[in-house]
Amino acid sequence: MKKITLTLAVLLILGTVIFGGTALAADDYDITIRLSHVFHPDEDLSIVIENVTERIKEKTDGDVNIIVFPNNQIASYKDGVEQVIRGANFISAEDPTYIGDYVPDFTALVGPMLYDSYDEYLAMTKTELVQDLKKEAEEEHNIKILSLDYIFGFRNLITDQVIRTPEDLEGIKLRVPGSQLFIDTLNAMGANSTPLPWGETISALQQGVVDGIEGTEFTNLADGIYEIKKNVATTRHFLGTLGIYISADVWDEMPAEYRTIVQEEFDKGSLELVNRLKNSHAEVVSELEANGVKFNSVDREAFVEATEHIYDEFPGFSPDIYQRLQSELEIIREDLENK
Repeated sequence: MKKITLTLAVLLILGTVIFGGTALAADDYDITIRLSHVFHPDEDLSIVIENVTERIKEKTDGDVNIIVFPNNQIASYKDGVEQVIRGANFISAEDPTYIGDYVPDFTALVGPMLYDSYDEYLAMTKTELVQDLKKEAEEEHNIKILSLDYIFGFRNLITDQVIRTPEDLEGIKLRVPGSQLFIDTLNAMGANSTPLPWGETISALQQGVVDGIEGTEFTNLADGIYEIKKNVATTRHFLGTLGIYISADVWDEMPAEYRTIVQEEFDKGSLELVNRLKNSHAEVVSELEANGVKFNSVDREAFVEATEHIYDEFPGFSPDIYQRLQSELEIIREDLENK
């Protein structure tokens, strides 16, 4: 009887290991994961992600093979995040607003007119406030957030007009991603938001379907927007950043030593990307100017005032989220000044 009981106990333990989501040993594990993002292969963000995935493959002897699909080739935006939630072998590299569909305060984290520098945002993602949001995403929605720090620059208005105030945007149709935060923000800034997939944007600009876009200097150069629109108003209304998301179920089944490698490489990649952007931004601006692009400053306070109500009205935001973010930023800015 004791032998039978012992045998049953062993079988139960084995069953838990095999079927209960416990990580396998590295010797018994291999996986191919698709990673999707919408950026042009020549952009710094794309290059860094390729480097990260190559290092992961090398350090895991090919057992973790992440295949990157840039340029919106496969599921992206909301569809990509849904792949993660459903437990597919998939990594979604998307703006945190798409996680905000499930944990709304992630959208506030990248709301309008918050940050003055990359370093402020990087410090914000380390706060207890953001760590609690990451925990909620993982425990309640099966979204393991590997990083929030894949910055790709401040977003500005790219048109043919000199825009300095919200009034200057009246009647101007601007392409935006299909994120409600982007739609609401650009409308509040005075424009007519026109949500379009990125793959349709160039033709929409050429055909006059939209009068301009909002985006970074890096995207402007890499995708040739400067060939169509020649003016940039430096609103810096959003800091462009991606998170790296994987199914918590897929993550938990990965051997611990491989999880360490994957996490370390994505962390390293985000720092590499920020350094690349800091070092290359002036050169990118110079190249755009050499191609006829003109940059103009704006009345930033007017745009801050025009968009501040979004934090009070956006569906699902915690009532005090704007004040909490501002309180964190006060501490962060003081720390950065004292370094």
